[in-house]
Amino acid sequence: MDTLEHETLRTFRQKAYATFGLRADALFEIIDAVLTAPGIESPAHLSLAPSFQRKWGSVYDALNTGTIDLTALERLVADYPLDTETDWYAIDTSVWPRCDAETSPKRGYYHHHSRHSNGQPIVAGWNYSWLVQVPHRCSSWTAPLRVRRMKPGENANQVAAEQIRSFLQQRGHRGTPPIITFDSGYDPVQLGVALEGEDVSLLVRLRSGRCFYADPSEQPTTGRPRRHGAKFVCDDPTTWPEPTDQWTTIDKRYGSVLVQAWSGFHAVPHNHEKRGTRQARPIVRGTLIRVEVERLPKPTKQPEPLWLWWWGPESPKLEEIWRIYVARFAIEHMYRFFKQILKWTTPKVRSPEAADRWT
Repeated sequence: MDTLEHETLRTFRQKAYATFGLRADALFEIIDAVLTAPGIESPAHLSLAPSFQRKWGSVYDALNTGTIDLTALERLVADYPLDTETDWYAIDTSVWPRCDAETSPKRGYYHHHSRHSNGQPIVAGWNYSWLVQVPHRCSSWTAPLRVRRMKPGENANQVAAEQIRSFLQQRGHRGTPPIITFDSGYDPVQLGVALEGEDVSLLVRLRSGRCFYADPSEQPTTGRPRRHGAKFVCDDPTTWPEPTDQWTTIDKRYGSVLVQAWSGFHAVPHNHEKRGTRQARPIVRGTLIRVEVERLPKPTKQPEPLWLWWWGPESPKLEEIWRIYVARFAIEHMYRFFKQILKWTTPKVRSPEAADRWT
């Protein structure tokens, strides 16, 4: 490490320490112990690390009663972004399972891809929403910028919009808008309504059976004006008009790549704030994108077309769109690193506030 890097690290550590309140020394030594311990079996084992100068009870005391200025800490971390030419980000949620902690408050029921309860992929626990910067190529090295525990029943789209607005306020205007990717569990209409007027672009994966509508080509002479025109069904090619844009290439890993785009389409929202008020449903227009590849890097199954939704102040660049979504999978590698190496969900803390401090 050269002198400049050493000074940068020293400055970052000093600013990070300033965001801690009660139990500041113990909280800071927990960070050093996590980074230097050869293995993390439980928080108590962190007290055995040479960098932790207190007894094992101080670990749990810091997690239970310590205080952290989360806003200041998030702003500090966001001031040290990835050294990359791209401006790509991703938002997703990850569950901290606490199925057996029946007395732990504020648990919710969430989908889990590997753990089951009574034959269903549902677990009880705490759900965290993460906003991270992803690199140009998929890897486990991301830059987490915002993290927040979601309350039971809270809307994931609204939480994601809140995190995006907070980040954009800190980031300011830097030329091209940042591009944020989402999985199919998010609703593009709710995100578009919540982020209306913001300088940001959204790329959301769609289920293959989604339906969208073009603007009406003509209006009736009497009666209420039409709001929806020709129907576009993603898994029914007979409903597709001619693409407004198209791009093809040959990739070493994916073979032949075909990207098609249809602009000016909108969905009919069913869950929205104006529902039941007899007001018009919100219309969010965007671009439908279909990505088709010849093969996958690991030929485990036949590749299926990927449907994406683009919403933003600028038109999508089709030569980048499919690479942007592939880079999104870095957040999955990040979760694996957090859970398997840093033991993010290993501690058996009782209160969600202690889980927030450990997170």
